[in-house]
This record gives sequence, C-alpha cells and structure tokens, in this order.
Amino acid sequence: MSASFSESIAQGDFIDLLNRSGYSWPNPAQVPTVDKTQLTQGTTVLAFHYKDGVLVAGDRRATAGNAIMYERCDKVIPIDDYSLMAIAGVPATAFEMARVLSHNFEYYRRSQLQPLSTEGKVRALSRLLKDNMGLAIQGVGAVSPIFASFNQKTGAPVIYFYDLLGAQFEIRTHTATGSGSPVIRGVLEHEDLWGESPLAGRDENDAALLAIRLLQTAGRFDSATGQASPDDLIYPIIACITQEGYHFIPDEEVAALFRQAVRRNS
Repeated sequence: MSASFSESIAQGDFIDLLNRSGYSWPNPAQVPTVDKTQLTQGTTVLAFHYKDGVLVAGDRRATAGNAIMYERCDKVIPIDDYSLMAIAGVPATAFEMARVLSHNFEYYRRSQLQPLSTEGKVRALSRLLKDNMGLAIQGVGAVSPIFASFNQKTGAPVIYFYDLLGAQFEIRTHTATGSGSPVIRGVLEHEDLWGESPLAGRDENDAALLAIRLLQTAGRFDSATGQASPDDLIYPIIACITQEGYHFIPDEEVAALFRQAVRRNS
C-alpha cells in the first residue's frame, strides 16, 4: 500500500483518496463548448425548520432551455441516514456530487470508526462546489444545493445553503433555490412571520401542505418548475429529517395532501 493511500485512510478523507487516485472534476479549459440550451436543469427546491425537524421538498421537472426533458426527477437525495441534499442546477453534476458525498461519509465512518461530524459534512460539500467552480462559472455545471442534516452531537437539525463557489450559510428558518425560488421566498417569510403559526411550530402535516402549495405557486410563475399532475401521478418529492433520521413521505400520502392543499374553501 502506497504512502499516499495510507495517508488518505488515516485521515478518513475519501475525496482526497479520489484525488490521489487520479479522479478529479473536469478541467474547465478542457471542456468542449456546450450549447447551454441543451443542458438539463432542475428546479425548484426548498427547506425549512418545522416542529420535529427539517422539511425538504422539490418539484419534479427537469428542463433543457425551453424544452421539458423529464417530469419525475428526484431532486432530494439521501446522503446518509441523517442527511439530505436538495439540488437545483445541472443534475449530472449534482448527482455526481451526491454520490461522492455519500461515499465520503461512509468511508470516514468505516475508516475512523465514528460518523463524520456535521461540520465535516457541511465542509465536504463546500469543497466539491469549490472544485466545480470553473464549470459553474462557464455555466455548464452550475449547482445550487441545499444541505439538511440532523446534528446528533447537539441534537438539533440544520439547514445550509450554498452559493456556486462553495460558500455555506446556515439557515435558521427557511430557504429556497432554483428558478422558481424568488416567487416563494417571500411567501415563506410571510408564513413564518404572520401565518397562523411560525414555521418552526408547525407539525409535519401542516409543513407538507405548505410545501405543496409553495411549489404549486412557483410552477404558476416559472415554466421550469413543474406543477403536480394528479392524472399522471406526479407529485412533489417531500422528505423530513428528525432525530430518528430522514424519511420520505410516500407518494400516496403526498397525493392525499395535494388534494387537501388545493381544495378551495366553499
């Protein structure tokens, strides 16, 4: 076993091990010119604190320019038992980041015989985004993710928003990203300040209802954000993180919530 591999194992750093093995993000200078209208993009995702933890949700549409490419894109991705990553931007880059993160967290757990700290998880995604900076600036690999996790050390859920260059910002209440996010950020703020109760005081059912309504609203004003389509059994993807880990709300439950969410008062 080489010294470089031994050092990577000792540090529990899977990303460093990949680099030492010759794996790296493409050099932007070596990437051929790409017609950006042909790049698949995914939007819109959101996350907010609710009574029992954190809710993360996203629509299901992926687009390329003005073309709808796919209506069942999973934009909320499990990273480990207590962490989720919600993606807006180029899915190919985001999915690769999610795979690397998942392996990184598991590699650390097995090599160090303990889970990676929440701070370490947050920085790992920041590092991947920084390494991806060249492609992001070119506009051919930009990813704007939300990272949500449950900090087992402090016993509290956390949400982090990242910019394209990897700077991370802890979110105390709510956040959203993607092309439909400007429409719903104000609604989230209004709901938190002047709704029937603050977001952090709502139970999972009420939180999920709000997420569905927000994504439906985003879809009305942003063509890249897909609205739910009951006839095609297409609904938003909704997941929650609590002290017991993450769980996705099953499609049949989301369907029932959708009927409740869009029901107009008589």
